[in-house]
Amino acid sequence: MRPACASLDAGALRHNLEQVRRRTRARVMAVIKANGYGHGLPWVAQTLDQADAFGVASLEEALTLRAAGIRQDICLLEGFFEAGEIPMIMAEGLTPVIHEHHQIAALHAYRGAGRCDVWLKVDTGMHRLGFAPTEVEAAVGALRTLATVRRIGFLSHLACAEDPGSEATIAQVACFARLPYPELPRSFANSAGILLWPATHGDWVRPGLMLYGVSPVGAPVGDAPLKPVMTLRSRLISVRRRERGAAIGYGGDYRCPEDMTVGVVGVGYGDGYPREFKTTPSVLVRGQRAPLVGRVSMDMLSVDLRGVPGAAIGDEVVLWGAGLPVEEVARDAGTIPYTLLCGLTQRLPRRAHP
Repeated sequence: MRPACASLDAGALRHNLEQVRRRTRARVMAVIKANGYGHGLPWVAQTLDQADAFGVASLEEALTLRAAGIRQDICLLEGFFEAGEIPMIMAEGLTPVIHEHHQIAALHAYRGAGRCDVWLKVDTGMHRLGFAPTEVEAAVGALRTLATVRRIGFLSHLACAEDPGSEATIAQVACFARLPYPELPRSFANSAGILLWPATHGDWVRPGLMLYGVSPVGAPVGDAPLKPVMTLRSRLISVRRRERGAAIGYGGDYRCPEDMTVGVVGVGYGDGYPREFKTTPSVLVRGQRAPLVGRVSMDMLSVDLRGVPGAAIGDEVVLWGAGLPVEEVARDAGTIPYTLLCGLTQRLPRRAHP
């Protein structure tokens, strides 16, 4: 079997949920869409059994959770995409986000059994999904006439919360605070909001990235240390001396500046490791930095082992995670941690431990 795998730390995941609770008195809707940010949807939900609710992107994700025995409330963050989903939403006790008039119309036309709670999404400034503040009273009025709707809450999303001085966030907070119906529950804060904007905490917070041990603001904040849940690992499958001037990998882009030891790691872009980098990244071999050399291949990559004396075939290699933050790898690749975590392919095994 190939040596590459994503090692998952259940204790770290639970620790990060506790860090959320230390920051707020609000209830916690753990956002676990996109296959639990690449960690495995059922595993994340089962590990976070103390979360008050879960947020997913689609009915398919919600049904996967119900099939795995998850009984907490599940919020469909993009609502339903067509009226045909409503019967299953009712049957499974799901909570859709309502962000468009056609969704209200579909609920009005529904004649089946069941009732559901809904979140009414308000566009406070991100301008992606949601009702304008001027539309809120009419939308609430329409929802309150429906026998299929049990409870209503207000939900919005922060566009620039990772910037502690963001004028846009200040404006969004003020907009959300001006909404009518103060008795209705409210949900606003994402991970960055939880860490930097206490005024956004409201009744429900929706942590995503921070649950997986990644700072949404680029650095640890205050007394909320996060632990990486995923460590991408593999092993050295070859260690050889190469002569000065030897070309490494496809295209011969890298030429050895001197006689040196080069290792080959059994992982590549076929597993979801990035191929393009803005600056030279490193991996960890025996706890030491080993820079990449040459191009990343589908199943392999090469590393400079000059700084790791004694490196041998079979040595473990850490691509990101414990000792090597995924934030650093994302920065070197000119992308964001979300992309790396969610981009891991299905052929890469996930191996969980307590």
